[in-house]
Amino acid sequence: MSRQLLAMALAPLLGLFILGIGNGFLATVITLRLDAAGESPMVIGWVSSAYFIGLALGAMLNDRLLLRIGHIRAYGSFASLVAVTVLLQGLVAEPWAWFGLRLIGGWATVGVYLVIESWLLTAGEAKVRGRLLALYMISLYAAGVLGQLLLGLTEAMGGSASFIVIGMLASLSVLPMAMIPRVSPLIDKAEPLSPLRLITLTPTGVMGSFGSGLAVAAVYTLLPLYLQRVGFTVDRVGQMMAVVVLGALLLQYPVGRWSDRHDRQMVLILIGGFCTAISVAVLLLPMTSWLLAGLLFLLGGGVFSLYPVAVGHAADRAPAGALVRMSQGLLLINAIGSALSPSLVSPLMVVMGDAGLFWAFGGLGLFLVGFFAWRRSVRPAPVPVAPFAPTTPMSSVGAELVVTEELVQGAIEHEHVEDLSAAVPEVAVVEPLVGPPPADEPHIVYYDEAAAPSSDDGADREGETLTESPQSGYHG
Repeated sequence: MSRQLLAMALAPLLGLFILGIGNGFLATVITLRLDAAGESPMVIGWVSSAYFIGLALGAMLNDRLLLRIGHIRAYGSFASLVAVTVLLQGLVAEPWAWFGLRLIGGWATVGVYLVIESWLLTAGEAKVRGRLLALYMISLYAAGVLGQLLLGLTEAMGGSASFIVIGMLASLSVLPMAMIPRVSPLIDKAEPLSPLRLITLTPTGVMGSFGSGLAVAAVYTLLPLYLQRVGFTVDRVGQMMAVVVLGALLLQYPVGRWSDRHDRQMVLILIGGFCTAISVAVLLLPMTSWLLAGLLFLLGGGVFSLYPVAVGHAADRAPAGALVRMSQGLLLINAIGSALSPSLVSPLMVVMGDAGLFWAFGGLGLFLVGFFAWRRSVRPAPVPVAPFAPTTPMSSVGAELVVTEELVQGAIEHEHVEDLSAAVPEVAVVEPLVGPPPADEPHIVYYDEAAAPSSDDGADREGETLTESPQSGYHG
């Protein structure tokens, strides 16, 4: 990766990191503040859902503004709107007002993500996009870990300190985008595929994205409520949430590399079963703070790895030229799952108690295992009809002659090639059409009619028509 490319990616990554520090613990602050005000889990779930509804709306609409005004100005607009909505939450502490502000904040936040992702995808060639997106995810999760660790410090200040700090960070994130880059990349408009079309193309990818939205939203919005109700202080809640995000940060790359080397459907099945097992362990084992921290670390690694593996599977099944549209459509599906999650999971916590959160995680994981296993039985991963074997490339006008044992025997009988049987029988041996081959190694001859010497000047042009390659013999 060139220095020029890294310099071009520095501004969006630094801006994302600064904004992500505040955004990483904003959902936790809102959950804890509403719970301290005596609001029910149902109200907390609805306010939390507003953010993800905004994400879904932004995933459908924000590209129009980006295409109209460009990356840098679009980033400044979205980040400033995030800062305004957060600061207003510090002034107005009413659930109905927070619902509207979180809706607008979600719409603006996904606009920030759209700017940064499109910047990175269009800045580099295809061979470096994977590394750029890896840096993107590392920046996002590292900021989330740092943000959760700041939760106890800002909440100890009391009042609106947490909202003020988050608003300041959102405003400061504009500076790298405004000051560092000299030029921003251009993008073409790409419309997302409709959800019905996505379901037809890749049911596994759609369900994995939807299930990931349900699980990740529940982690961010309802897990802090669970931790506080089982006796953790505010600063300890922040530390536990940091452990969850740290698990996502450290385990995502190994899981992704594993999925590159194996059937992704099987990897998705194992991730679903792993999340179910972790949830059952939390419900049944006698918990200590250290054991719970370890289980939450593993749960974060499993839950946050679900979406990228599902997207990778969908990309494997994507038709040519549809990767960008498919990724946008899966982002929308993921946002819809996130929007529905708090309102679906919070009633379980009302009926079943605080443990209802992990019953939801376990049930979701079990459902995903069954769905992925069914899809794998209906449409298994393609298997090559024969083991791969390297072959010598052919020129556009040449012909490859492979001499079998029958042809060798025929040649011996006709006494054309007396020593051909002494050559290595396991590999292709070819009688040359033009020029003498090396005697000590098997060879393949290509005959180029356009370059073939005429009968009257063949002796003079033989060196021009034949070139020797150590890999494939003589080529015309």
